[in-house]
Amino acid sequence: MRQIILDTETTGLSPAEGHRIIEFAGLEMVNRKLTGRHLHLYMHPERAIDPDAERVHGISLDFLADKPKFKQVADEIVDFIGDAELIIHNAPFDVGFMNAEFDRLGIAPVKALCASVIDTLFMARDTFPGKRNSLDALCDRFEIDRSNRTLHGALIDCELLSEVYLALTRGQESLMMDVDVDDGTGRSLAGIAFEKKPLLVLKASDEEMAAHQAYLDTLDKAVKGSCVWRGLEAPAAEGA
Repeated sequence: MRQIILDTETTGLSPAEGHRIIEFAGLEMVNRKLTGRHLHLYMHPERAIDPDAERVHGISLDFLADKPKFKQVADEIVDFIGDAELIIHNAPFDVGFMNAEFDRLGIAPVKALCASVIDTLFMARDTFPGKRNSLDALCDRFEIDRSNRTLHGALIDCELLSEVYLALTRGQESLMMDVDVDDGTGRSLAGIAFEKKPLLVLKASDEEMAAHQAYLDTLDKAVKGSCVWRGLEAPAAEGA
């Protein structure tokens, strides 16, 4: 499965209020390894950037003055994400903005262009209920270095999210996925169904049982009565 780790930065919080995408980043992953292929774009939003949003990502309208508009790079984005599985932290936010941009241009929505969408925020909340599950919090939890993330930025966030995703899903890999054992004859044993043998039970000898009873007698004397172990053994003896 070809996967794209994806993130966007925007002029504000809601596409319904006319806010636009100003930065797009995507990293390609195949077989759980980054391929080195990526797409990183800045876009002029054709509108003002909310001050609160600018404080988060640090992208100003002056910086975007000479950048292309979304319609000029839309085909490049569609080609990059097409038929891939998208991995996004808080997917409804980014997908909502992308769908709004695509709709303006008569392009099909994300769900029609891509194989599926994985929301790592949903995964994290399911894995760590009741805990903070922001990207920063998950990096700290998984001991992922985020020292270069002084501001939110789509590309650095994608790089961090790729590590978070691998950490979140590591337990889902099959224990036999990478097994390739050689039996000494040069033949691979990977994929062979091994016969499950019955569990071997070794019973205590008479001498061991006598020593056990003697030890319980010393415990009885210590507590001046019947020790706790006697109560545990009684139901087993009755059922024998």
